[in-house]
Amino acid sequence: MILILGGTTEGRKAVEVMEEAGSPFFYSTKTGEQDVALHHGTAMNGAMDYGQMCSFCREHGVRLLVDAAHPFASQLHDTVARVSADRSIPAIRYERIYPPRDLSLTWIDGYDQMPPLKGVLLATTGVQSIARLRTFESDELGIIYRILNRDSSLRLAREQGARLDQLCFYESGEDERELLRRIRPDAVLMKESGTTGGFVEKCRAAKELGIQVIVIRRPQLSSVFHVVDGVHGLRRAVEQLLPEFFPLHSGLTTGTCATAAAVAHASWLLNGEKPGEVPVVLPNGETIYVEVAYGDGYAFTLKESGDDPDITNGMEIRAQVEPSCTFEVRGGEGVGVITLPGFDYPPGSPAINKGPRRMLEENLSRFGEPLRVTVSVPGGAETARKTFNPRLGIEGGISIIGVSGIIMPYSEEAFLESIRKCMEIAKKSGAERVVINSGAKSERFVRGLYPDLPSQAFVEYGNYIGETLKMAADLDVAKVTLGIMMGKAVKLAAGHLDTHSRHTTMDRTFIAGMLREAGCGEGVVVQAAQMNLAKELWTIVPPESLQGFCQVVLRHCRQHCMPLLPQGELTILLISEEGKIFEEKA
Repeated sequence: MILILGGTTEGRKAVEVMEEAGSPFFYSTKTGEQDVALHHGTAMNGAMDYGQMCSFCREHGVRLLVDAAHPFASQLHDTVARVSADRSIPAIRYERIYPPRDLSLTWIDGYDQMPPLKGVLLATTGVQSIARLRTFESDELGIIYRILNRDSSLRLAREQGARLDQLCFYESGEDERELLRRIRPDAVLMKESGTTGGFVEKCRAAKELGIQVIVIRRPQLSSVFHVVDGVHGLRRAVEQLLPEFFPLHSGLTTGTCATAAAVAHASWLLNGEKPGEVPVVLPNGETIYVEVAYGDGYAFTLKESGDDPDITNGMEIRAQVEPSCTFEVRGGEGVGVITLPGFDYPPGSPAINKGPRRMLEENLSRFGEPLRVTVSVPGGAETARKTFNPRLGIEGGISIIGVSGIIMPYSEEAFLESIRKCMEIAKKSGAERVVINSGAKSERFVRGLYPDLPSQAFVEYGNYIGETLKMAADLDVAKVTLGIMMGKAVKLAAGHLDTHSRHTTMDRTFIAGMLREAGCGEGVVVQAAQMNLAKELWTIVPPESLQGFCQVVLRHCRQHCMPLLPQGELTILLISEEGKIFEEKA
């Protein structure tokens, strides 16, 4: 069981991550005012001291603590750290992302370090700070307190002695410059609240208007915490500390692995350091740590795919960096070469996508000088033969890919990216038609109908029929043939555009309706109700009724597909286990 301490934006995100597991957890906030949708979690409210938290963890079998509270909730952080240490319960701190400290601002560690001020001070440090700040009010200094626009905050502000004319309310989306122009403070006091707390926007607005900015540094955290600063790092930490919570574990893209190896080799080359793990900033701005190792003049990491059935799992991804005049990415052994148009880069370029290139450049920029990085994958050429690459026109190795930097189980993101690339290549090939199929078996049967089409015109959609048709529409593909076998066809006919078994199962009631619509007798309907696999319909439906039943299935499939391809011509082919093909008749 997991106990999350939240009430913040990070708390809300932590809930979203935990909900993905389908496992029970507790979500605790101080006031209970945060509106969070819970399906597998149980909401709680009210502060817990050390004894109460220990008792709760013992009574409910809590085996992992996640502190996603406000950065300045020092008392809570200390309580969680003590409970973690004393009860041997691992604790994750879900931190915010913090920009580098701007030394032109006035930094203090607490209210006792406030500099002498005159005029008007705008305090954005929260309603709980009013009592401490009121001691600074004088004839020479007036203070305006900015608080959340809710009844509990207003009540607490009044209880601490603040007058109504001293209060202004935080409004979501408000232009910070307009607020400052309206109040015209001489100084602004704020907390180092991170990017999600609007810290950057507040500082920028105040500096543009020449207003002094005083910032209270965030408190130091106990070393017992496993610190993360984003949803991917949180999930990976939970997978490590409580492996059974998520039934399937995430992994790293080849782009993230290449970036980690490049950072490691740069650390070795430029700083003389060979760390066992290195920080990698992902495209969403969060930082994760990746294990690395070193060879003769290069660094590497082993591809970690989690529970995704990825053929590159366990492969060695190497990187070698060297000084250069400009940032440059090269492909070495085992990295494919693009031979056809339609990719982010022209033919002849290494098959390293835009996302990984951007990750490499941004992560290597911390070293302060331009670097040339060569990525290589021993054994990549052999492995690539078992991937989409030959069909895409990528020769000699695998691709270095990744949009988010993380592979989620089932690799939905990676698979959809591959489909899109295949669709783009098909479009670029100049073929008059694109043929989409669920896999190699259905494609083999359909190829005979289109002997003149190049291999690039045949695209596998797996289970993502709807997404593939949308891609065809986005690319203005004029003619599309959809090849489908009975198992997926009955799901599609029922309106399921993603036919994966984790999203939908065979609807026997709907199939019974289609059988009756095709004029099949009740004996056939009864037999179909007892089948385990939809492909049994090929033998259950009498030969004299088969054509009619297939037409009903195809008609229902078209009904759900055509809205996704409104300007295109769609041909749907229903394929039997032996390769007989049924096409919808007008």
